[in-house]
Amino acid sequence: MILAIDTTHEFGSIALLDDGELLEETLLHAEAGFGQILYGHLSRLLDRHGCQVQDIDCFAAASGPGSFTGVRIGLACVKGLAEAVAKPVVPVSNLQALAAFGTAPLRATVLDARRGEIYGAVYDADLNPVAPEIVMKFPQWLESLPTGSLEFISTDFSPFRAALAGTHFGDAPIIEAPRALAGAIARIAASKLRQGLAVDPAAVDANYVRRSDAELLWKDHS
Repeated sequence: MILAIDTTHEFGSIALLDDGELLEETLLHAEAGFGQILYGHLSRLLDRHGCQVQDIDCFAAASGPGSFTGVRIGLACVKGLAEAVAKPVVPVSNLQALAAFGTAPLRATVLDARRGEIYGAVYDADLNPVAPEIVMKFPQWLESLPTGSLEFISTDFSPFRAALAGTHFGDAPIIEAPRALAGAIARIAASKLRQGLAVDPAAVDANYVRRSDAELLWKDHS
């Protein structure tokens, strides 16, 4: 049984997976952050399915990229729960989770990183990385993408659609993934658990892709 959490953006989600079956996936909305509401939702999710934290075999969380505070909240939650019941954790990239909703041999996943930039990566049909996760301007990212049967996947592609016009990806399929990614995260975590890739909670780290505002400010003034 796997409990999965995504708190990396304004719209998050939680999910419970049992022996490969998605028992429930719940979309959450917390414009002011998930710190005050997450544990209540998790408790009610477990109660609805007659489960306790001790019944969970593995905890999974979106490790980023996304809101720095949101990433930390989700990871701190699963690390704390996993340590309390001596169970492993699988951190999963949001970009890899998006790739689970694709159908093409090459899946270019993209999230708005603000500041006029995107988080992007490319995965194959087995969700293995083909191009590394990056943060950059969308047009520059397009120039770096591999050629082939490629589709774009995002929870909201509307900010980037115009930039495809006139490029050799102009006719590429665009998949709109749901805002709730916890179910996909749980399934990826189940696969990694079977492969022996789950880790000790203390070894889990965030996947910010880029440095925080504080680090960038320090660099600018150093």
